[in-house]
Amino acid sequence: MVSAVQNATVNKAIGHYRWTICALLLFSTTINYMDRQVLGLLKPVLMPNLHWTEADFGDIVASFSLLYAFGYVGVGRFMDKIGVKIGLPTAVASWSLFACLHAAMSSVFGFKVARGLLGLAEGGNFPASIKTVAEWFPARERSLATGIFNAGSNIGAVVAPIMVPLIVVHWGWRPAFVVTGAIGFAWVIVWLLIYRNPDENPKLSAAELAYIRSDPASPMIRIPWLELLRYRGTWAFIAGTCLSAPVWWFYLNWVPGFLDARYHVNLMAAMLPLIIIYCMADIGSIGGGYLSSLLIQRGVRTLRARKIAFLVSGLCVVPVFSAARVSNVWIAVLLIGVAAAAHQGYSANLYTIVSDTMPQNSIASVVGLGGFSGYIVGVFVSMGIGRLLDTTRGNYQVLFAIASSLYLIGLAIMHVILPKTGSGLTPAGIEA
Repeated sequence: MVSAVQNATVNKAIGHYRWTICALLLFSTTINYMDRQVLGLLKPVLMPNLHWTEADFGDIVASFSLLYAFGYVGVGRFMDKIGVKIGLPTAVASWSLFACLHAAMSSVFGFKVARGLLGLAEGGNFPASIKTVAEWFPARERSLATGIFNAGSNIGAVVAPIMVPLIVVHWGWRPAFVVTGAIGFAWVIVWLLIYRNPDENPKLSAAELAYIRSDPASPMIRIPWLELLRYRGTWAFIAGTCLSAPVWWFYLNWVPGFLDARYHVNLMAAMLPLIIIYCMADIGSIGGGYLSSLLIQRGVRTLRARKIAFLVSGLCVVPVFSAARVSNVWIAVLLIGVAAAAHQGYSANLYTIVSDTMPQNSIASVVGLGGFSGYIVGVFVSMGIGRLLDTTRGNYQVLFAIASSLYLIGLAIMHVILPKTGSGLTPAGIEA
């Protein structure tokens, strides 16, 4: 209790404008996920109307993953070069345009093109957001800030199931893409009016700027792209992303279809189950970030605190293996919701280890490399899921069983890669 009061007093003294920036990142991530969630929600409508097979749907999702991978790595480097002030709104405006473009498509090929362009532009959100957190928050607050903005992925996944069915019922599926896509343009205007870099921002007090800069200085060195592969932090992030991101894509794109196929829950009826799942995921995102931040405040070394949070999250995912076996839809929703919450807690700490272990002006590039690797894996996973479901006539048991094990495997690999001592915040800690 005393500690909480002391923290509140400190925050009041130094100011809290950095959390306004975090809120802007929360909203950009919300829009990002809302735009990508629309296709998965419309799957039960689009497949019979446009005569798609599961393989067709999987290939459309794979086109997003493929271009998202290249967008992640390319835009990550772009953000390190030009900064987030201009880079992030450019990305948001681009993906908003391509989200609207879906409404003009009818063929599988057309959706592949629109989906690929959306993925290319959406790849900029997370590298830019992680870079922004590193610039605006000290290490002890980064996982919490990351957890908060990353919660936008779940808010978007909650808002979309509310908006999309209502739009479809009144106007059809094409306006669903246009209405949700147009929201991003409003965010761009707000960002351009509000955002300034920390050193140039007149609303940031000297005390808060000093607090933000209170960590030992991270080496500001320009690292060639391929040289980033010499760093442990790069490989740890790649490993963790490759083993967790495809599972999240599975939840986003196939859970609405799973609920329809297994429990006959249609688009309107799926609204409440999906809202529950992604509200739980929101709690996990903030809780996972808070857990490692709390451990650090209590004296646990930075990377050890992150690993403890990974372990707790990985264990919470395991029960999802039985989601396709239970007969009650609400038990399945609970199992998937716990797994989604655990994924987001895992993800919040996964992003944060990049800023823990890498020079500040290479953070977006490393996030880009990890995202590229994870979503290239996601291309093959998406194509494989569609073909597996066609072959097994919609049997999801194997998919949930695989999903339940990948997080602990990822932790084991990251444990081997990351330093066993130190915080990871010194040159010795970040060197390969």
